[in-house]
Amino acid sequence: MTVRLVVLVSGSGSNLQALLDAAADPSYGASVVAVGADRPDIEGLRRAEKHGIPTFVASVPAFATRDEWDAFLTGACQQHAPDLIVSAGFMKLVGPRFLAAFEGRYINTHNALLPAFPGMHGPRDALAYGVKLAGATLHFVDSGVDTGAIIAQVAVPVLDDDTEDTLLERIKVAERRQLVDTVGRMARDGWTVNERKVRLGRG
Repeated sequence: MTVRLVVLVSGSGSNLQALLDAAADPSYGASVVAVGADRPDIEGLRRAEKHGIPTFVASVPAFATRDEWDAFLTGACQQHAPDLIVSAGFMKLVGPRFLAAFEGRYINTHNALLPAFPGMHGPRDALAYGVKLAGATLHFVDSGVDTGAIIAQVAVPVLDDDTEDTLLERIKVAERRQLVDTVGRMARDGWTVNERKVRLGRG
């Protein structure tokens, strides 16, 4: 069985492209069945359209309340019957309706080694703190900010002459590889969550 992915994006969609490239191989075990965005006219949507993948836009200002936006986003994703929803640079916090509908099936990639440096500026905060290792975390999404159970992590050394931009670019490379590899493993081998411990595989 091929695992159905809905991917949510907010910008260029480089992580989406990596998933699309991987999914072109039937042995990968997952396929992108829809792409959603929080704003129109972005490169991530164009990438999906080039592959003939359905897209939808859930723009927060288009709704009277955040709850209405959350309901629309939930319904738009449900239409595509996803097994997993991947936040690939999606810059909006989803609401309780969405989390209830997709509990244990919504994952996010974050550019820091959680639980250190959650939020919008992981690489900047890591540099300011003076850590020697930065990196990326793939985790399930819960009602907190980057607080869900951790699926996978990859470390990226911090160099003495790093700026926020240079560190971020190296993290992105490692983050993209981890996302593709781990989603593929989840699709092919399954996963279990025991309290906060995530184990890949069916054994």
